[in-house]
Amino acid sequence: MLSMLDVERIRADFPILGRRVRDGKRLIYFDNAATTQKPKQVIDAIYNYYMNYNANIHRAVHQLSEEATEAYEGARAKVARFIDARSDEVVFVRNATEAINLVAYAWGRANIRAGDTILVSEMEHHSNIVPWQMLAREKGARLQYIRIDYDGNGGNSMGDADGGHGGGGDAGSLVLDDLHHALSHESVKLVAISHMSNVLGTINPVEEIVEVCRDKGKGTMVLVDGAQSAPHMPIDVKDIGCDFFAFSAHKMLGPTGVGVLYAKRDILDSMHPFIGGGDMIREVHKYDASWNDLPWKFEAGTPNIADVIGFGAAIDYLSAIGMENIRAYEHQLTEYMLSRLRDVKGLRLYGSREAGGRGAVFSFNLADIHPHDLATILDEDGIAIRSGHHCAQPLMERLGVAATSRASLYIYNTREEIDRFIESLERARLIFRVG
Repeated sequence: MLSMLDVERIRADFPILGRRVRDGKRLIYFDNAATTQKPKQVIDAIYNYYMNYNANIHRAVHQLSEEATEAYEGARAKVARFIDARSDEVVFVRNATEAINLVAYAWGRANIRAGDTILVSEMEHHSNIVPWQMLAREKGARLQYIRIDYDGNGGNSMGDADGGHGGGGDAGSLVLDDLHHALSHESVKLVAISHMSNVLGTINPVEEIVEVCRDKGKGTMVLVDGAQSAPHMPIDVKDIGCDFFAFSAHKMLGPTGVGVLYAKRDILDSMHPFIGGGDMIREVHKYDASWNDLPWKFEAGTPNIADVIGFGAAIDYLSAIGMENIRAYEHQLTEYMLSRLRDVKGLRLYGSREAGGRGAVFSFNLADIHPHDLATILDEDGIAIRSGHHCAQPLMERLGVAATSRASLYIYNTREEIDRFIESLERARLIFRVG
């Protein structure tokens, strides 16, 4: 039963979903883990700013500037409520990548020392690996990995000819013994972990990870990459207990070019600015300067005003639906997708075959069809998916593949679209004569 959301009414808010592509086929958009589509409410909010009150913020007393400032800071307050934080703990950046880099530069370079350990996992996006590689190399620290419980068989076979499910029980979850061992034997200064994998769909137990770090670590900080979780489930940073939480607007119905770093106020207060310039200062003299209050200390220069306002509209949209409802609906879509994937012979799924504990992200390979070739066939049928390494090459190495195909769903996707997706996979199987 999928009646908890009026999906057709939701779909009507997204103009692009009515588009015909590839010889008149109705677009099916299954690339939501990369970026989501935008409802009219978000588009209209950006349009309204430029049409009616375009001005810089925090800098003037004229009416347009006051209106722009109110809308911009209003968006910050909406984001704060959305994740249960204080407004002065919400820093606007360009994306989750910049948020993580801000932490690496402004916190990491002041707190990581030679011999310290930075702990990440094998399922991380490059954005939560490369900044720590750079920092560890610069400081003489160690970068170590929490493994995933992958058995090396190349994924879970969903549709073998004998009807079996194959592939063992590897679900792509974290081997938390690695965390316990590292905390017990090393100076772990930071654990940086994805809340939800952009490849496997695995939802990691971040609350448990934070609790373990508090109990066993000696001042261990926890950064949560929430780029894939914030769009799909309720987020409460107080309940999670993390020190840092990063996410991006464009993956949750908002525009590109806007991201959020949440950090606890006392941590932000202790950090030096990442970028210097206008608006992040209190006073500037010839040879000295003092910094603005939080969070503006970390927002130098003219920000992306229009898109922050658009993000505020996206938060309004998601909040009106209810994140609990979104999570429940996507859980049902996930159950249905998993049941249909079992019908496809030769398909190997990477990640759990159970809907619990995972999101609506499905990475797979179909027989020996190259993911790019498969994506091309699906595109001919009007279906947009992702193919490649998904900015997670260490995970691809762990899985023993160069690339996968990935279908990722959101609130405007339907069972009927999943059925068309399965039909397209079957067409590809016939074209390449596999299975």
